[in-house]
This record gives sequence, C-alpha cells and structure tokens, in this order.
Amino acid sequence: MYFVEVILPLSLAKTFTYCISEAEFHYIKKGMRVVVPFGKNKMYTALVLEVHQNKPTLYEAKEIHQILDEKNIVTEIQLSHWQWIASYYMCAIGDVYRGAMPSGLLMESETLISQKQDVFVVESQLSDDEFLVFEALQYQSSLKVQDIIAILNKKNIFPVIQKLIDKNILVLQEEIQESYKPKLVRYVRLNAKYESNSGLSELIETLKSANKQREIVMSYFQLSASEKKPITVKKLIETANSSSAIIKALIEKEIFEDYFIQEDRMNFEGIAQEEHLQLSDAQQNAFDEIKESFNQKEVCLLHGVTSSGKTEIYIKLIEEYLETGKQVLYLLPEIALTTQLVGRLRTYFGNKIAVFHSKYNNNERVEVWNQVLDNSSKAQVVIGARSALFLPFVNLGFIVVDEEHEQTFKQVDPAPRYHARDAAIVLAHLHQAKVLLGSATPSLETYFNAQTEKYGLVEIAKRFGNVRMPDIELVDLKDKYFRKKMTGHFSDTLINEITTALSLNEQVILFQNRRGYSPIIECMTCGNVPQCQQCDVSLTYHKHKNQLRCHYCGYTMAKPTHCHSCSSVDLTTKGFGTEQIEQELISVFPSAKTGRMDQDTTRGKFGFEKIIDSFKNREIDILVGTQMLAKGLDFDNVSLVGIMNADNMLYHPDFRAFERSFQMMTQVSGRSGRSEKQGKVIIQTYNPNHNTIQQVTVNDYLGMYNEQLYDRKIYKYPPYFRIIKLTLKHRDFDKLKEGSIWLYQVMSQNLNMPVLGPEEPAISRIRNEYIRTILIKIPQNTPIAGTKKTIQKILNSFEAVAQFRAIKVTINVDFY
Repeated sequence: MYFVEVILPLSLAKTFTYCISEAEFHYIKKGMRVVVPFGKNKMYTALVLEVHQNKPTLYEAKEIHQILDEKNIVTEIQLSHWQWIASYYMCAIGDVYRGAMPSGLLMESETLISQKQDVFVVESQLSDDEFLVFEALQYQSSLKVQDIIAILNKKNIFPVIQKLIDKNILVLQEEIQESYKPKLVRYVRLNAKYESNSGLSELIETLKSANKQREIVMSYFQLSASEKKPITVKKLIETANSSSAIIKALIEKEIFEDYFIQEDRMNFEGIAQEEHLQLSDAQQNAFDEIKESFNQKEVCLLHGVTSSGKTEIYIKLIEEYLETGKQVLYLLPEIALTTQLVGRLRTYFGNKIAVFHSKYNNNERVEVWNQVLDNSSKAQVVIGARSALFLPFVNLGFIVVDEEHEQTFKQVDPAPRYHARDAAIVLAHLHQAKVLLGSATPSLETYFNAQTEKYGLVEIAKRFGNVRMPDIELVDLKDKYFRKKMTGHFSDTLINEITTALSLNEQVILFQNRRGYSPIIECMTCGNVPQCQQCDVSLTYHKHKNQLRCHYCGYTMAKPTHCHSCSSVDLTTKGFGTEQIEQELISVFPSAKTGRMDQDTTRGKFGFEKIIDSFKNREIDILVGTQMLAKGLDFDNVSLVGIMNADNMLYHPDFRAFERSFQMMTQVSGRSGRSEKQGKVIIQTYNPNHNTIQQVTVNDYLGMYNEQLYDRKIYKYPPYFRIIKLTLKHRDFDKLKEGSIWLYQVMSQNLNMPVLGPEEPAISRIRNEYIRTILIKIPQNTPIAGTKKTIQKILNSFEAVAQFRAIKVTINVDFY
C-alpha cells in the first residue's frame, strides 16, 4: 500500500493521507500538486508533503483524483518556512498554503450540472424555473452554477437544482478547471512565396487597386527593416494607422500569415545603464560597515535619516549579490512604493526585476512564481509587498526590508497573521542569506535588538548631498482659533507658507490620516449621530458620492436631509478628512491644481501610478493624502509639508500610539526639501508641548526610544514581553460574554504570566458580531513554545464545550 500526505487549502491544522498506486509512488515528489476529493463531493488542489507507506488508522484513505505537476512547484525550504509560520503564528498549515499560493495555482471544483441520459421528462410537471434549466440543457451538454444563476436571474438556485436532481433529471459532476492561461500574442509574417524579388513585384501588382492593404504591406516592410524582430499585429495596425479588418483580408488573400507566441505578462523593457552608481562618503562608509557587519551577523539595521540615500546603498549591495548568481528579495510595506521604486531599480538592473503584489492579476502572479522557481534571469530581483515572501526562491542570497517599522508588514486578516519582517529573517536563515532592515524611524523592537547586539547597526546622520533637515514649525490650533486666524482647517501660517511655495512653483504635500469628508454628522437639536447598523461606529460622510459610509463593513446610506431621530433639519459635520481638505483648498487656492491620494482614489491596478506620476510631472501642485504619503516616496520639488492635525494619532488607545505618531510625523516631514533647498514642515496641533511632538521637531529618535522603552518596561509591553492577542466574536452578546470569561479564567489559572481581559475593544461590534479581546503577556525569558502549547490546549478544550463552539476565536501572535 502506498500513500501520500497532503496539505489542503482549507483552515485545517492537520495533513491528510490519500492512497496512490506504486507507479504514482515513484513519480510523485514533495511539493507537487494533486487533485483530491474531500468532503461529500468537492475537489481540491492539495500539496504533497511526503509519500510514505503508513496506513492511516482513523479513516479509510481515498484515492487521489489526478496529478497536476510534472515537477515540484514548491521547494523544501518553502515547506519548512510555512511550517514555521504555522507553528509560530498559531494558525493552520492549510491557511499558510492558501495564503502563500497565487489563487491561479489553487483550483477549486466548478460544479458542472448536466442532464441525465435516456430519461423521459414530462415537461408539464416542471415549474417555470425548473423548465428554464431543463430547456437550457437541450442546447448545451452542461451548465455551471454561475450559468444557472444568470438564466434564472436569482441567487438562490440550489433548491431548483435539488428538485431536478430529486426528480432524477439532473446529475452533478465535479470538474477541476485550470484557471491560468498563458498570454498569447498575435504576430504576422509575409507568406513565403513573396519573399523573393520577383515575388515582391507580383505582390505590388496584386495590390495595385487596394490602397489600404498596400499601405499595411509597406508599413510591414518598414518595420521589418528597422526592428529586425517579429512584428505583432497590434504594432502593425498602430504604425499603418489601419484596422484589424484589413489585416484579416490580407490573411484571407494568403499574403500574410498570422501566428501566436506565448509571452510573459511581466515584460519590462528596461535597459540597464552602463554608468556606475557613485556613493557619497557617508553612503560609502555605511556600505562598508554593513558588509563588515554581515561577516558576524545575519541581520543588520540601517538607520539613516529621511533622504539620506538608503536606496542607493541597497542597489550597490544588490549588485554585489547578483554577481554571485544569488536571488534578491526587496520587501516594501506599500504598493504605492513599489511603483516608484521599480522605475528607479529598472535603470540599474534592466530586465532582471520581477514585481509581485496583490494589484497584479492571477496570471501575472503565476508567471512570477514560475520565473522565481526556475531561477530565471527575469526574476533575479523580486520587489513586492509582504506576500512576495512566499515565492519559491531556490538560491536566495539577500533580503532588503525597507521601511521595516511599518505596521502594514503585519497581516491582520485573514490567517496566517504573520509579520513579514520577522518571517523574512527566518526565511533568510533557512537559505543562509543576509537581511538588511532599513528605516529612518526603526521600530522599538528592531532598535532594541540592534542595541543588545543581536543585529548589526549602521547609522547615517546626514541627508544625501548635505541637504539640511527640514525646518519644523508648530502651530497652536487653540491659539489660532481663539484669535480667529483660521480659514476652514487652515491656520494663517499654513496658508502663507502654501502661497509662498506655489509662487516659487514648488509643490506641497498635506497629510490628514482620515479619508472621506467628515467622520461624524450630528444633529444640532438632539445630538443624534447616524451609526452603522452592523458595527459600533459612526458613519463617515463622503461628499463626492453624497453618502454616509461605514469604513468597517462597507454599509452605505444616502446623506440624510433631516435627523432620523427628531426630524430636525439642522445637521452639521464634525471632524474632517482628506476630501474636505481638498474642497477647502479649491476655494482658498482656486488657481492651484490639487490631487488626493487615499483608498478611495487609488482603486484599480494603476491607481497609484496615475497619481504619483502626475505629481512627479508637476501636474498637481498640492497633494492631500493619508498615511500612504508617509512611506518613503521621493519627490524632488516638494518644499512644504503640512500635517493638518497631529493629535488624532497621538491619542489612540494603543501602547504604540506615541511611537507610531513619531514615526508617521517624521516620515511625512521627510518628504520635504529632498533636493538643494531646505524644506519646511508645519505641524498643526492643539498640544504643541507634547513630548512626542517636541521630539519630532528636533528629530530626536533616541529621546523617543529611551522614553518609550522606559514605559514599556513598567507596563510589560514589547520588547520586554511578547503579546498574544485572542479575539472572540459572536452575534449573541451574552453567550460571548460567558465564553470570554470562561476562557480568561482558565488562561489566568494555567499561565504563570499576566493575562488581561476579557476587554471590550474601542469598536466592540463589527458586521453584527460582538467582540471581546484577551491579551497574554509572555516575559522575554519564558520559552514561548511551551506557553503556546498550553494556550492551544486551553483553546481545544474551549472548543469542546458545546455552548462555546459557535464563538470564533482568532489568535494574533506578536500583536502589533
């Protein structure tokens, strides 16, 4: 008996055993995909973990359905890495597999419905809906579920299908469909009989009266003379300024032949420049120190102030690793950044760069996956957001984690809730590669690791080209409102500075970490605020669409004309978001061109490119945005940055609020004055004497670090304690309360460490589910693996209690 152990792309912690033949036993390798039946009649793409001869004791092993690959598409190192993520972040291995693979490689069964053969059907006994399905099957052999939804024009079609199955008219069959299709490009060439000189004169004679066809043939000759490479139909139509109908006519006359070539979607026409990158003295010193540090340590932190030229150092290091034939992974926190960086790196590495993130479609991601697996020259350097970590590297030598402090490196939902920076360090260890963490405002944990000499530390204190750090000015909003020196949400100081910048043809960035027009609409008569029906939050007003919107579940309603509680028409907006600032700018600076960059304006694959390009090309004078702006973007003409309200970051109920505020404000400030001229930053705040704001004005990272570290030690937070956060959700308030108290009590009895909770979070209901959280603080010197085992055991017994089974528990390890 031969068996195969597989991982299924479902949230299941264990692997499953299926039986195979002896021939399959010798053919199947670890890391191949096989299609297996699971459950009643579902098929899934499973991943082979190992082949063996141990019969499962608890169940009868089913047979596999088919083998999908000729060679493994997941490497052994990847499998070890995935198992580490599953155990460290306490999630199912199936979750990691589903999260890691591009969904184009994870086929699921498409249920096909066909008519039973040789069955006599009495049509008069069918209902209208049943008859429509039956009739459709007379014209085609099978229908998918989606087709039937379209035919009946309703979502709930399963009762209809079920009745037809019961009447013995239909059968279901499960079909696995490969969803990845290579991109084919259509080319044309001249028919062989016209290749000779006599053939050419015959051709021109034939087309004497067909002017448009003759033009296309002439364009074809011009292109083939100048380009010396195959000619695509698209290019020929563009050059001749013609249409595909005329090319079709030429193919029918057998003058042209068309043919198809499979082409990569990610084709970058970048040409590497020959010139070498010249580092400044400060950069060269940092570069040498990093290489020195890599002799002793696997990880090094590069702490360089904003605009100190960290990217050039990365490029120089990447060059060295590429010369040894290694692959390089460059991780970025934000898709907006990849847009800008790819352009910069393309000038050095030409076509060696592949990009991998969620804005690319399935087929493009599958292509990058295969290129990395084949160690193709097109994917020597992979740039991507956190998911690029899961690619099948075969020869990884170096990982750069840029802006390592960013919270977007931590995945929140769904599982695996991993932190890309920490997972990258483990991946590098498995490949015996080196990791460089870069940031102007490192996270406290990373800086702590560097101070305790776990990581190497290299610092650059000066900006590139000795440009001075921006001049930061604080504006006291209390005072400005009192003196009536505010226009909308702009102080007179900010307006004067914007006017000056615009008169010098310089650009301005304004930062407000809230999208929409205003977060609250309030009735001035009774104080009622429209709330989301499914969540415990007020609805944000979006003026552009004239609707109120919940930013948690997406619920929307039209903007009310009167209060729903007391019918008063006296409604007012409170607070402000990016949309409102954009509106105010238009009225204060009517001649300036404004742009907005937030989640609402960057939808779609090239959403970021459009805005970043038009700002770089100076088509936008003032750019308003949320935290997307705070991340390493490089614009050389920005002389002024305005932070509209520094306080809404400071007073978050989060132990990282001060650290995050410092990082955010410093990073936003760093967008200013990146070329010759010193930039200016205006921070509007109600609390100018706040310690963190003062530290930002003098760029005192160490002061902030020491102050926060002191607090963290007293209150038992990272880096002195590790935190595991359990979130419990259920629709029934009382049942959730009872379950969370039970779990908390068992945890605090069995764990010899601080357990806090069960707490109602600031937003205690989302999508009609009530929420409770429990925090477990694990001291640094306690072995974490044993603690996790205990927690898992307690959670297993929690699930075994019948009345708590419906409560969803999610585990977030290293909760950030």
